[in-house]
Amino acid sequence: MRVTELANAMDTTPDTVRYYTRIGLIVPIKSPNNGYKTYGEKVQQRLKFILSARQLDFSVEEIRDILSESDKGSTACPLVRKIVEHRLAETEKQFQVTLLLREKLKSAIDDWQSKPNKAPTGHMVCHLIDSFTTTQWAKERRLSSDANGENYESK
Repeated sequence: MRVTELANAMDTTPDTVRYYTRIGLIVPIKSPNNGYKTYGEKVQQRLKFILSARQLDFSVEEIRDILSESDKGSTACPLVRKIVEHRLAETEKQFQVTLLLREKLKSAIDDWQSKPNKAPTGHMVCHLIDSFTTTQWAKERRLSSDANGENYESK
């Protein structure tokens, strides 16, 4: 199979096939007669794995590490589990931070409903944002730090 044929078979673009070829995740066979690159069944299966892993948000480096384990004849499953467990923990942290931001935004909207619009002055750009006092900021930082498992009070 040539680049375009492989791309069509895998429902991706020729540029994607070329990219993974260029970075060495897939390796075509070069014809000694004409120099054309062809891709066999094994490469097609490897590309299928790469595309599936990308859909699961694995990075190119993570995929490279997983393929490296497999190429050595070792199972890559422990590495995949480790990567996914780490990603889940990071996602949970980010989710908590996002929930706190959501609450902060809802609180700001509620607070700002009763405040008038004001023209900027020399020391103020938008009084709505400027109205977030240092005390409110410290409270939000403390809540955010607690959600991240940090102890803000002891810092």
